[in-house]
Amino acid sequence: MILDNCSLCPICPRRCPDRSQGLCGETDFAHARVAKTMLHHWEEPCVSGERGTGAVFFAGCNLRCVFCQNYQISQPVGAAFLPPAPQNPPPEPQNQPPAYEQVTAPRLAELFWQLHAEGAENISLISPTHVLPVARDAILLAKEQGFTLKFVWNSNAFELPGALFAMEGLIDLYLPDLKYADNCVALAYSGAPAYFRFATAAIGEMARQADVLIRHLVLPGGRRDSMRVLDWIAQNHPDVPVSLMAQYTPMHRAEEFPSLRRRLTAFEYDSVAQYALSLGLKGYFQQRDSATADYTPEF
Repeated sequence: MILDNCSLCPICPRRCPDRSQGLCGETDFAHARVAKTMLHHWEEPCVSGERGTGAVFFAGCNLRCVFCQNYQISQPVGAAFLPPAPQNPPPEPQNQPPAYEQVTAPRLAELFWQLHAEGAENISLISPTHVLPVARDAILLAKEQGFTLKFVWNSNAFELPGALFAMEGLIDLYLPDLKYADNCVALAYSGAPAYFRFATAAIGEMARQADVLIRHLVLPGGRRDSMRVLDWIAQNHPDVPVSLMAQYTPMHRAEEFPSLRRRLTAFEYDSVAQYALSLGLKGYFQQRDSATADYTPEF
């Protein structure tokens, strides 16, 4: 990826005019904020394996999902581009944000090696979109040092194909979300204009490069939109496996949105799962008992 003198950030579709004041919270292209590293056992079996994936959780995000499970590290209070809330929302809890380490590429490569020493089966970069230049340089450096574990790119897919092009040959498995087909819903829940157009283009670039596993979280009241997401996958990438998730739990600002205040019903998830099977899609189907905060790391 070539970072030229253009004033617009080239990493994600927001094209923020000033990197130091962008939505993601990063101030330059040479540093990334790491909120947590751990052996993560709760990903899909092909990712976690038996010993766990070496998860690197980055702070900041280029989306503002009102139901984000990692909101403590992804969404600072007062950030721009917040989706509008209904009138008279409950007060925002004023908790202190968790600590994070600001790292350069050499330090990030060290963290890869530490996770390797702990027994990680691979390295999973979680929400890495906004720190792509640092992640890329760290992977290149680690490989030069003899690092042999595979790399997983776990993202929200609100990315630019041109930026992802720079990762070709470095990522072994892309693990993108495809959150919405309805752009109005994407704007309301994630503050992401034209999400579907950008996300599907990004997934196309991922599939050109490497193996892909598409994640989709079924939302309460979102059964029809989920089916539209599955239609697109079946029509454009029928051989790509799908992880259909039932783990939605009301968190963060979900209480401000009436449709998001509850868990999924069995009918909602099962009907979407049956629809996926009817389309011939393969992959992972989650149990509804995963819809608790127990599967969310503590930050």
